[in-house]
Amino acid sequence: MPRSMNTGNGAIVSRIAERRHAMPVALARIADLVISHPTTPAELTITELAERSGSSPASVTRFCRSLGFDGYTQFRVAIATELGHAAAEHAWLTDIGAEFEPTDSPEKILRTLLNVHVSGLETTREGIDLDAVGRAARAITASTHVDIYGLGGSAGIAQEFQRRMHRIGISAHAWSDVHDGLASAVLQSESSVAIGVSSTGQTNETVQMLAQAGAVGALTVAITHDDESWIADIADVSITTAAPVGYLRPDDMSVKHSQLFVIDLLYLLIAQQMFDPATRRLAATATAVSGHRRPRKLNSRSPEARSELQEEAS
Repeated sequence: MPRSMNTGNGAIVSRIAERRHAMPVALARIADLVISHPTTPAELTITELAERSGSSPASVTRFCRSLGFDGYTQFRVAIATELGHAAAEHAWLTDIGAEFEPTDSPEKILRTLLNVHVSGLETTREGIDLDAVGRAARAITASTHVDIYGLGGSAGIAQEFQRRMHRIGISAHAWSDVHDGLASAVLQSESSVAIGVSSTGQTNETVQMLAQAGAVGALTVAITHDDESWIADIADVSITTAAPVGYLRPDDMSVKHSQLFVIDLLYLLIAQQMFDPATRRLAATATAVSGHRRPRKLNSRSPEARSELQEEAS
């Protein structure tokens, strides 16, 4: 039966490093190669590994057996498995983050998520420049058109803000394609406002669209977590949201909630400044779609529902 060993993260390479000083010269050369390049056994045949390390296939076999394996095949499988585990752990840490473990319970994940999202909103509230938000709101209220640029996850934020602006009667477009966005940006003027949404502030296409709108006279607004970023530097007004925390990278949903928080604040300040027309338009748009909503279903246990059922039965 093949002998086995712990194949946890780095276990085999660590074992080799621990035993290397006691190995004969030929085996030590193999050890040095594997320690320096752990993927080598998974990539090379026994003959190739022997040539690469300046030893022989027989030495490679002795090397494998000294580590507790029956031969090179079992050693290669164990190394490949260990590398796969390490790659999976690296991917988890990179894309999900250290706050969550693959074995966490749903309750623990829920608590951690809640803390992260609440923290993001509180951080945004504490760091937001209300003067900058107020300037942007006044400019949007007085504008003839608002262009909103955002790619990837920020495109959803841009579209949501466009819908809100549209409902209270502000001409606005959201652009997530750089060609369409640039074509719109170049048509803006001093009576326009252009908004670029970029969490990192480094999205090239969003910066290009915002810069183009600014070049023709539009007031430019950046919504980003980095007030020293590229997009913040070129904008007339920069509104800062919470930075991503160490989970769900690179598309942290708590960042999206912070961005939604900011556009909600902008929306309400704008609606305040145009209260009468905004309320009329909100009422009109609600009425326009009311026929597409089903009436609320009565609770079958309520007196009203029982009365209706009795009338229908009679």
